[in-house]
Amino acid sequence: MPEGDTVWNTARVLEKALTGDVLTGSDFRVPRLATTDLTGWTVAESASRGKHLLLRLTKGTTRMTLHSHLRMEGAWRAYAPGERWTARPAHLIRVVLRTARSVAVGYHLHEVTLIPTAEEEKLVGHLGPDLLGADWDPAEAVRRISAKPSASIAEALLDQRNLAGVGNLYKAETLFLRGLWPWTPVERVPDLLGTVTMAQKLVASNRGRWTQTTTGSLRRGQTSYVYGRRAQPCRRCGSAIQKAEQDERVTYWCPRCQPAPTES
Repeated sequence: MPEGDTVWNTARVLEKALTGDVLTGSDFRVPRLATTDLTGWTVAESASRGKHLLLRLTKGTTRMTLHSHLRMEGAWRAYAPGERWTARPAHLIRVVLRTARSVAVGYHLHEVTLIPTAEEEKLVGHLGPDLLGADWDPAEAVRRISAKPSASIAEALLDQRNLAGVGNLYKAETLFLRGLWPWTPVERVPDLLGTVTMAQKLVASNRGRWTQTTTGSLRRGQTSYVYGRRAQPCRRCGSAIQKAEQDERVTYWCPRCQPAPTES
């Protein structure tokens, strides 16, 4: 599932495959860019911002950015010229970028846009501090979260305007490790700074690898505390892990380790 670390890792794949090379061809299978031809453009940089991917291109003095969002299903894969594209069915391909040494294929991408690099902020300027970026600022993340004191802490962590890069997995795991019931109002969270710091630590710990783990184990079935473990015993107390709908997403929690706040 694409979260901040997955998108960061994907940016590194595209960086290795394309950066510094001149595009020898492109194929856009999205209506707004169907006639766009990037042949002759040089890939200057591959970057991520939260869950957004930014491929920065140059041609002479002109600079453009190819933006894409992975959401839940999106992915980029890099292949050698002539290699079979095996990652996903062909009908899910949205973008193909070719160089002399690589072919980058984007599957099930969302919000594919080509804009002047100077205008990137129109697409990502609303995002909060990036958990894996140079701009990471836990105090600023806390300030943004605190602006909506009645929101649930789970909702606040998923809001990319507060901090960029947390998805459902890291939300659930952060709340377990902090002992927080997912529906706890922000105003009743005793240590917001500790909570956002934990989220950043978990995401950063998986930078550079594709297997996401919050437990420290890479063995199948042992990589999470609560996420994806409905009805299984809590690793800490043995209680059955619960799963429920929350704000159009699902959440997981341990009812004993993450009790609802008592009324004061």
